[in-house]
Amino acid sequence: MKVVPFTILAVMALGCTPGQKPDEQKQSLMKSEAEALEYVLPSPVLTGMVSVEEALAGRRSHRSFTGEAISAEDLSQLLWAAYGITHPLSGYPQTQGGLRTAPSAGALFPLKIYVLAGKVKGIEPGVYRYSSREHKLIMVNGNDVREQLSEAALKQEMIKTAPAVIFYSADFSLTTARYGDRGRERYVCMDLGHSAENIYLQAEALHLGTCAIGAFNDQAVRNVMQLPENEEPLYIMPVGQYFRRAEF
Repeated sequence: MKVVPFTILAVMALGCTPGQKPDEQKQSLMKSEAEALEYVLPSPVLTGMVSVEEALAGRRSHRSFTGEAISAEDLSQLLWAAYGITHPLSGYPQTQGGLRTAPSAGALFPLKIYVLAGKVKGIEPGVYRYSSREHKLIMVNGNDVREQLSEAALKQEMIKTAPAVIFYSADFSLTTARYGDRGRERYVCMDLGHSAENIYLQAEALHLGTCAIGAFNDQAVRNVMQLPENEEPLYIMPVGQYFRRAEF
């Protein structure tokens, strides 16, 4: 299924629901050069060839990537697994669209997910914010900053050799407003773990590799990612085809 580029104010899209067949998806697109580039992602596949048990048994952290491009379909599947909406809710604005593939304390969903696209078929290099509500990518930086992010993360090579990097930040205030310090000390971190493990398992099911990275200079990462003041960096997860050798 082809990824469709378009821009923010120029969109009227009738997106398909999770599991809808590609030929059932209808979109009407217009383009405005004045706004940020966006991509409506392919709909997630809900029936796979790998069981949950097989994905659990095969899950590993992979740090050596071939550099081969990944498909937009695979990236779409990874992002949906991480934080995709599975049950839309219109009467609960705190959910920001509905219930997700990963649980969240109070259904507050404080995590923010970005993609550093380097070699993703059909998607221009750059930094994108993932919108769970619309299952799309919104460009926030037109530069490929994988190398700079690698430098900010203690020169870890896998960040710049992976074709794509999934990046997590969080707005802690969404959770602490209800739960106080417990939100910062416990709940947001639990949310992150739930979501990141979904990426691990989905990557395994797609025969891709990933590795969760928490070792980095916070301020340097903030600068590279140009994060809003209310967001704090949490996790870096490079993804891609990996060299088939034993890793831990």
